[in-house]
Amino acid sequence: MRKKKRKRKKKTKQTITRAVTHIRLIEANPGKLEALDQLVAVYLPLCQQYTTLFCEAETSPDKYQETVFKTDLSDRLHRVAIQQAAGIAKSVRTNRANAYQAYLEDVADYAQAQAEGRMSAFKRREPTWTEWDLPVLRVPVIQANVNVVVLEKSEDSTFDYWLRVSTLDVGNPLRVPVKLASYHKRALEGRTLNASTTLHKRNGVWWLTLSFDEDVPLQTKPDAPTVGVDVGIAHFLTTSTNKAYGSFHGKMARQHKHDREKRRRKAKLRACLEKKGVPKGKLPSTSSETSQRLSRHVKQEINRAVNALVKDHRDARLIYEDLNVASMRFKARVMNSYLYASHLGHIPEQLAWAAAKQGMAAHTVRAAYSSQECPRCHYVDRANRPNQKTFKCLVCGYADQADRKAAQTLAGRWGDRKLAACRSTSEVKALLMTRHEAWKQQNQQRIQDAGPPVQLSFWDPPEMFLESSHE
Repeated sequence: MRKKKRKRKKKTKQTITRAVTHIRLIEANPGKLEALDQLVAVYLPLCQQYTTLFCEAETSPDKYQETVFKTDLSDRLHRVAIQQAAGIAKSVRTNRANAYQAYLEDVADYAQAQAEGRMSAFKRREPTWTEWDLPVLRVPVIQANVNVVVLEKSEDSTFDYWLRVSTLDVGNPLRVPVKLASYHKRALEGRTLNASTTLHKRNGVWWLTLSFDEDVPLQTKPDAPTVGVDVGIAHFLTTSTNKAYGSFHGKMARQHKHDREKRRRKAKLRACLEKKGVPKGKLPSTSSETSQRLSRHVKQEINRAVNALVKDHRDARLIYEDLNVASMRFKARVMNSYLYASHLGHIPEQLAWAAAKQGMAAHTVRAAYSSQECPRCHYVDRANRPNQKTFKCLVCGYADQADRKAAQTLAGRWGDRKLAACRSTSEVKALLMTRHEAWKQQNQQRIQDAGPPVQLSFWDPPEMFLESSHE
């Protein structure tokens, strides 16, 4: 008897987690917060030890790892430190693996260009690999659960909650009063808080972060049109509908250039003073408040750009790239500096969050060679982009604006099961070249009539800003 195929239940809603941040604990008795300082003085080094252990181990980080190091913390706090360290190590190892895979692909491309005698046209240096440093935990953060931190409703009208925190004194938890601002109360009205709680200390002030889950009905129709979204520096977002949102040009670029020069002068001064034997505690810091303000401003501009895109495409299905900024590199240091300052890694996260908040469907697709693939003949080559603004295929002559073409390519990859099944970028390139060979067989006569393609130079005169290139 043939078994009936089980039908999948259609997804009608999606759950998002909202965070309620910037809840100050400074209103509490300062003597109580001293106990938190004593706790984090023991907790943070322990978390650092396990983070280093997980990063150096060959196996995957395990949050259920048996205890290794001795500590004055309770068993529950010890377990929380292990879980937090495992999460940090997993993120670091994933980013490092992606960056190393990108390095291997660059080595393969370099070897291929060298074998084909195209080094004079590319003017490329041989890729080198620099091993990542182990993460160093500097900001005191405790990502706790109900085993060590519990939020209790206050019966006193003076405070809204009591935060019960396990401390070094086993059996005598600390109770810290929590007073919410009016906007905190509005955000939490009628909500059920999650069990997770985050405590962190910045500039001598303790802050509390709470979270709750919210179900948002999915409003995107199954037959909704797909809109591809390409991410870049010149324009934060470019869609396949020929719209661009946000830019790192103009005032932000000038601010970044000024801040970079300021930090370079501080670094030179620090190096000179260090040679003269000045203690490290008296050396000037290379960080600056202007750099932090610029970082916040860039993220705000990204958020505005994402909100504008979502507003203009409310009835569409968004298709964007699974961007890996850790593996993106330019040859020029100044361009790498612009890349990091533009916070491109924040864009996919914000795009997914904004779409989920509005009940829109948003999906990621493989971004490998999306900027180099010709949409007509599927030919893949770096030289298809003579400069960062233009795409022109060397085989069929298809030409378009580079970002718009990349966005259209991403939109076309939605539903491509063969491409989604590829496990590496080399498999993606092999599949695209197979499709190119099939196209050549179907259009052999037209290729002969068109004549041989003209080889274009990959490097144009340098521009101040480059858009992100996708490997």
